Amino acid sequence: RWMARPRTGAERFGLTYPGRLASFLPRAQIQSAFLFFSVRENCRLLDPAAMSAAKPVLYSYFRSSCSFRVRIALAWKGIDYDYRAVHLIKDGGEHHTPEYVARNPMHEVPTLEIDGHTLIQSTAIIEYLEESRPDLPKLLPSDPAARAIVRSMVETIASDTQPVQNLRVLKYLVRTLDRSDEEKQEWGRHWIANGLRGLECLLAKYAGKYCYGDQVTVADVVLVPQLYNASRFNVDMSEFPIIQRIAQELNELDAFKVHEHSTSPLPPSHWKHLGRVKQPKKSLPAPDLLLRCCWRDHPAAPCSSPRLAHILCYLGLCFDCLFG
Repeated sequence: RWMARPRTGAERFGLTYPGRLASFLPRAQIQSAFLFFSVRENCRLLDPAAMSAAKPVLYSYFRSSCSFRVRIALAWKGIDYDYRAVHLIKDGGEHHTPEYVARNPMHEVPTLEIDGHTLIQSTAIIEYLEESRPDLPKLLPSDPAARAIVRSMVETIASDTQPVQNLRVLKYLVRTLDRSDEEKQEWGRHWIANGLRGLECLLAKYAGKYCYGDQVTVADVVLVPQLYNASRFNVDMSEFPIIQRIAQELNELDAFKVHEHSTSPLPPSHWKHLGRVKQPKKSLPAPDLLLRCCWRDHPAAPCSSPRLAHILCYLGLCFDCLFG
């Protein structure tokens, strides 16, 4: 197909494919010329349609209940996305770096890059997914009154409960107001229990199998992450029977199970900050066995390194997956 059409300016200079790069040009000139011809003739680097077709990117932190909401919503709607971990503790917090603040001036997670837009605030992101993709599974009822009731449940958690027990408030209590860790825990426990009491009253009027009738809604999406916070602060859940029953129903759904905090993808560089125990070496297969099983029939595999074999095994990978 390449030979069947007239050559472009980039091809006349040998800049179309890496293997055809002109050897007489410096590397910087080759890159500049390639970018010039690509933009001028194809206009694909700045094409809005191409940007909107790109895979969404979610900037998230594994303990962030707000990020947890967005992960559940994306899973419920079946939207595939790339995950970018933003550690809120490592090196003073990666959410304070200039690169990230350019995306989210509130220094918070989540941030979702989708359809050429950069969106912040979890409830606004979920509303955008709901309105921009009407053909996907719904998270809001069609009736206006029902939608208002669901939103009131959402705001009970998203506005009245979670913000006063999130990380930056707790840091302020300890570092600025000189409160103890015990007082910090009591602060979070008090406000979470206060919000759940109000939600329990609403659920007594409107709940069915889920928070509003028998349809999964945004209220369910924000409830489960808040219950994770409740467990962290040791909230007594015995006074919330309706919430507990709904949580059991939701935990049977794949979108809520797959995207639990414990299964949130994080790069290995972040593991040491999570307090996780490393897998003992004795539980790993012998390197020579792994090499014999995975590498012997794969000429594409690199040199036989026992240490690399251990790393692959630790990650649950083998060269049958990579080259098979």
